[in-house]
Amino acid sequence: MNQYLVRYRRSTGDLLEFEDVGTDRAVAMNRRFAAEQAHKDDPDIEVVLLTASSPEALMGTHARYFKTVHELAAALAAALPETENGKARGPTG
Repeated sequence: MNQYLVRYRRSTGDLLEFEDVGTDRAVAMNRRFAAEQAHKDDPDIEVVLLTASSPEALMGTHARYFKTVHELAAALAAALPETENGKARGPTG
């Protein structure tokens, strides 16, 4: 399985970096630690190392890193059941 390094700006939802760092977990972790060190003083930057069979698999399981807020909201609205008046029902019904 491949390791993918992701740098993400929390406040804007911007994907700053998406890098396939290969299959060697130790090498990948060292890349992650270096990226975390580089951004240690910026709490708005999230650094994660994800494992998946492909980038497409990650886009399905970790959509927040790859889709805009608008796209995520639209996906959520589409997943909610509709009420009798045709509007999406909220989480409390």
